[in-house]
Amino acid sequence: MRTLTSAPTLTTARLTLTGHAATDLEDCAAMWADPRVYTMIGGQPRSREDVWIRLLRAIGQWTLFGYGSWVARDAAGRLIGELGLMEARRAIEPPIDATPEVGWTLTGDAQGQGYASEALAAILAWTDARIPATTCIIDPANAPSIRLAERLGYRLRTQGTYRDAPILIFDRTARREDPAISAAQ
Repeated sequence: MRTLTSAPTLTTARLTLTGHAATDLEDCAAMWADPRVYTMIGGQPRSREDVWIRLLRAIGQWTLFGYGSWVARDAAGRLIGELGLMEARRAIEPPIDATPEVGWTLTGDAQGQGYASEALAAILAWTDARIPATTCIIDPANAPSIRLAERLGYRLRTQGTYRDAPILIFDRTARREDPAISAAQ
């Protein structure tokens, strides 16, 4: 599926989602150094170097797979988070390599304001037209993300492990309009 070389820009009522750029490094590094961000995502801050590698991976996925992740910013240009699809190929048990993984990370200040729901609705609308199914993993203690995933249509498949820690694995089938129904309306 090599159809795009860069992320399309998506917009919502409050956000603009764009592909990652080198100029996003400092904002993303600050986000990943915030305990409100990393506590439920690995439990450790990410170094500036690790964030740079993540940023490069995000850019490269669009070229290799035709999908990837976005940087979300509000109307004032403040970083809200990183959200989208990944081909992480992580050592998860049971494996999830068969479907793209959806992930979301919001800055500490952006959490609890509906930004993730808003951005993911736009991302999943784009994704549903192109990809039949996605998966996501969530720390069992991350109740807000579990509720969000369920509202977005993700259903718990099983509990698994990643880096010797328990995770929940959720799956979602794309929501596609039935052309026969659309034509009849």
